[in-house]
Amino acid sequence: MNISKRWRQLALVGGVAFIASASGLGGSAGAQQLVYTPINPQFGGNPLNASQLEADANAQNRFSAAHSQANQTQAQLFASQLQSILLSDLASQVSQAIFGPNAQNSGTFSFGGETVTFVKSLTETTINITDASGGKTTITIPNTTSVGGGG
Repeated sequence: MNISKRWRQLALVGGVAFIASASGLGGSAGAQQLVYTPINPQFGGNPLNASQLEADANAQNRFSAAHSQANQTQAQLFASQLQSILLSDLASQVSQAIFGPNAQNSGTFSFGGETVTFVKSLTETTINITDASGGKTTITIPNTTSVGGGG
């Protein structure tokens, strides 16, 4: 007897639910495609977001502009530029000694208290940079071989 009573209750609830959904009283469930819209204008987002994104980035920026170029005199800027050019030229000379057409198997360069040594082995090239205070940086570059060739 309990089982038939339970079935009648379920049928009644089911019937009411069917009538409610058929008549539009129940909520309708629908699906739609999700579309991603970027925020950053660099990636296709709204260009009006640029100023807000910049303001957010500046608020989170922990960089201290202690050595900013805006605080340097013309002489300091010139000295900095000259130093960059000289160091770039020196880096080119070291690079040519290691990888150029007349590459060497090992070598040492010294300048202003800095020493750069390199040693080539069959599998890698090791470059050691020692500064005036004794700090050492080691760079290891795997050697590559070219297979085949053009033309």
